Formats: sequence, C-alpha cells, structure tokens
Amino acid sequence: MDNDQGGKIDLRPYSEGDFLLLEQLLGDPVMTEYLGGPESPDKLRQRHDRFVAENSGKGPIRIFVITAGPENVAVGSIAYWEREWQGRTVWETGWSVLPRFQGQGIATKALQLMRNRVQGERKHRFIHAFPSIDNGPSNALCRKAGFTLQKENEFEYPPGHFMRCNDWCLELFSSEVKE
Repeated sequence: MDNDQGGKIDLRPYSEGDFLLLEQLLGDPVMTEYLGGPESPDKLRQRHDRFVAENSGKGPIRIFVITAGPENVAVGSIAYWEREWQGRTVWETGWSVLPRFQGQGIATKALQLMRNRVQGERKHRFIHAFPSIDNGPSNALCRKAGFTLQKENEFEYPPGHFMRCNDWCLELFSSEVKE
C-alpha cells in the first residue's frame, strides 16, 4: 500500500531484530507522552522478549512493524490483541509512528492494513482503540478510519498511572455473521 508521498507502506511481524525500534518508540519521552512516560531499559528488554515469544500468530497478541519505502524502513509499530470489554471479548489495537515519519499518512495506511488482517480472522466483531483524550492525532486517526467514539474512560496504564482515554469502536463485520 502506498502513502501520500508515493512510498510503499507494509506490515511485517515483529521479530528479534526490532529491539532498537522498540527503544525508539517506548523508551523516548516524546513518543510516550500520552502513555505515562518512557519505559526503563529492563522493561523494554522484557517487553521485547515477550513480543518475540508471543508473536507467533497464534498467541493473544499480533505485533507488526510498519515499514515504508522501497527499502522497507521500520517507521513504527501496530498491534492488536484480545481484551475483555463490557462483558465480551473484543480486539484492542494500538500504534506508534516515529516522529520523523508522522503526518505522512503512514499510520492511516497501517491501520487499514491491520484492519484487513483482523477482519480476515473473523474472530471478534469489534475492535477498540483507547487513545488518551489529549492525543489529538490518534483520536483524529480513529475518526478518519471509521471508528465511532463511545465515551471517555479512565485506565491504569502503565500500572500506577491513571489516564483518561476515549473508547473508539469499529465494527469489523455485521451482526449476521457468527462471532
């Protein structure tokens, strides 16, 4: 899929060689402004090891590296995972794009690619995103991607840090299809 500048956007599974990208995404104060701040090197290593182990395609989480251009440069990540929400199991999604690649339509294209993958699984009817109420770009992306704003919620993420989030929901397939 191409972004607005004509460069190819794709997703590939997160793997052992993606630790540097994870450091740039979750170890940086700017990138984690709406997530309670950067993770410590030890937490990043633990998260990386968990992502690599769980990212078999059969586990509870699917993590992808967003790549751009003919060289498939790693520019961010996007993931989806199962979550219990309001009495049912749904998908939840989250994404992050490095600052120098923001504003180019990359997250929009990555979300479309991820949506196609999760729809193809036909496992859960709904996918939710929970960006901070203060994260204008992520809330705008949800709106642009066809998610419907449900309401504000308070979440504890990371543990010990409470934040106000918007609950955005996207129906992946109609109710006539068996969940």
